[in-house]
Amino acid sequence: MREFGENYVQEFEVKQPLLHDLPDARFHLIGHLQSNKARKAVELFHTIQTIDSTKLAERVDGMGVKLDVMIEVKLSDEESKHGAAPEEVGEIVAALRAARNLRLTGLMTIPPWSEDPEAPRPYFRRLRELNERFGLPELSMGMSNDIETAIEEGSTIVRVGTALFGPRRKA
Repeated sequence: MREFGENYVQEFEVKQPLLHDLPDARFHLIGHLQSNKARKAVELFHTIQTIDSTKLAERVDGMGVKLDVMIEVKLSDEESKHGAAPEEVGEIVAALRAARNLRLTGLMTIPPWSEDPEAPRPYFRRLRELNERFGLPELSMGMSNDIETAIEEGSTIVRVGTALFGPRRKA
């Protein structure tokens, strides 16, 4: 099985028709999901890694599509980051476990970016500990520059787009 991540619903909407020859590929939304794009995301992706509230969980579940999901957890105070606060995770876990159409697989986080691959270790460790508390099998954390640290801390899903494709071009 091949797994691919996309940051933006609208960008994947354009790419998706070109991928019909990849029948075993699974596509993950790894960027922030706005409520107004939830319906389109459910149509396009196999996994949404960025559920960050009970309201969003209920909205996505109500669309009636079987889907794997993860909870995005915000562990830093960076304004640009999204996710649920750690103290909100239990409530979201309960909502997702009660959902009819969604299967909660784990937690996801994006720590503050640093050139130092050791800098995100405390964030990765904190997410792993939170994940263990809820007995979830998957951890999505780590990118091209800190992949080894993320794996050492238990990551089962890493985002390595920059290593594969180079830096993202600015629009």
